[in-house]
Amino acid sequence: MLITRRNTLRLGAAAAGSLAMPRLAFGQAGRPSITIAVQKIVNSNTLDVLREQSNVGERVFFGSIWESLIGRNLRGQLEAQPMLATEWKRIDDQTVELKLREGVRFHNGDEMTAEDVAFTFSRERMFGDTEPKNRTTIKAFEAIPTPRAGKELPPEVPAVARRAWPDLARVDIVDKYTVRFVNSTPDVTLEGRLLRYGSDIMSRRGWEDSASYLDWARKPVTTGPYKVERFVPDTELLLVSHDDYWGGLPPLASIRFIEVPEVASRVNGLLSGEYQFACDIPPDLIGEVESNAGFEVQGGTVLNHRLTVFDKNHAQLADPRVRRAMTHAVDRQAIVDSLWAGRTVVPAGLQWPYYDDMFHADWTVPEYNPELAISLLKEAGYKGDTIPYRLLNNYYTNQNATAQILVEMWKSVGLNVQIESKENWAQIMERGETRAIRDWSNSAPFNDPVSSIVNQHGPNGQQQQIGEWTNAEMNELCYFLETSLDRPARRKAFRRMLEICEREDPAYSVLHQNATFTAKSRAITWQASPAFAMDFGPGNFAV
Repeated sequence: MLITRRNTLRLGAAAAGSLAMPRLAFGQAGRPSITIAVQKIVNSNTLDVLREQSNVGERVFFGSIWESLIGRNLRGQLEAQPMLATEWKRIDDQTVELKLREGVRFHNGDEMTAEDVAFTFSRERMFGDTEPKNRTTIKAFEAIPTPRAGKELPPEVPAVARRAWPDLARVDIVDKYTVRFVNSTPDVTLEGRLLRYGSDIMSRRGWEDSASYLDWARKPVTTGPYKVERFVPDTELLLVSHDDYWGGLPPLASIRFIEVPEVASRVNGLLSGEYQFACDIPPDLIGEVESNAGFEVQGGTVLNHRLTVFDKNHAQLADPRVRRAMTHAVDRQAIVDSLWAGRTVVPAGLQWPYYDDMFHADWTVPEYNPELAISLLKEAGYKGDTIPYRLLNNYYTNQNATAQILVEMWKSVGLNVQIESKENWAQIMERGETRAIRDWSNSAPFNDPVSSIVNQHGPNGQQQQIGEWTNAEMNELCYFLETSLDRPARRKAFRRMLEICEREDPAYSVLHQNATFTAKSRAITWQASPAFAMDFGPGNFAV
């Protein structure tokens, strides 16, 4: 018999039979320990939310290790809810005051106070020598930083900090359990910034007791229901219960995330009982997993879109007509139908309906129009020269298959795109003559376009920080969107930003909304979140 991925899974399923109960180890207080097979634990080999800004990082960080003052309801629709702060109020257009939850214990046993919150947002931990109200692009992310002996921050940390908090001036301590976030400009999104990825609270003493930044970043002291016991980069992450967790006793004694790059190995390990969860299941294998009555697959679309991203400095992409041609050559619905079995959608560009009145329902991705693409290439004088496409092996679900389809679609209109396989993100980002097209995904951590189009493509978005793309009008609009209090004017500015980034001077091309699927034993009661994050907090796990 030909050994294919699907046949391998059938063999695994046949060997497993109908497992009535998952194979679990039980530890302290009779609580089980679980193993989760993932494609990747983190990309940066650290557990720092300001260094590891990724989908895979979100999975291991939130619901387990890191927590913010204002949280997202992982068991609902990601709506804002009290977390480490119990309440908050606006003092003025530039200031938010928060009351901290009393009795919250860090993993080292210390109580969280306003001192820890202020330190979390300090220059020493977050901002370095960067200044608020300065939209100068901070160059970063073109290589994995060399570990430092002391506490000097990797350049990526202040770069992300100013991306998330471009105008934060300071955090004032009002009393032991009260803080005020003071911005240097008006900002209607301050509450959203407080719940976004990267605004999570850490122990000041945990930082001070660490010998170096890297030592701390591989075992951060935080408030989540699980704490880091062991982290072996590229291999495993072992979390153990934080028994003094403010939200109640965690339901698991430990959680072990283990890297298993091949999807067939992840699924077969699940079916054999080696793993209790297997992540990043492609849609075409969901039926195979669920053909065994003892297993199910949970998940669906998340607030994240898959993109292809352009480097306009590449000789063949300098003319925006070539990039526009690439966007019109792609039949996005065909990709959704063929690779995702209709389990996701083609969205209205880089936006989400939960933007409410900022959402432009009549906006669309560039139409699939091969004739227009051919005409644009002719106008641009494109002669068929090679356009490199840097590809990371199936970091995203269906990434390789999507890339192969894209290359064929581009070829059909006369574009000569060549895939170059890379081993890691540093190789993908590295500046050079072969950097032209790459894959990416963009999230919206709160319900305003500032959280996505500005955060990812603005002056300190990743594209501009690594020198791929910039546009002067776009950058002016970003500042307006971040500081204006006029919602109709902000909405108009956002639409103009979509026109620039997706139509006139393409920075990216949205392919489809992302979706994530997790396989598990039916005997385990657990509910997947509408996010990459995996919630194993009190009340969301039982056997």
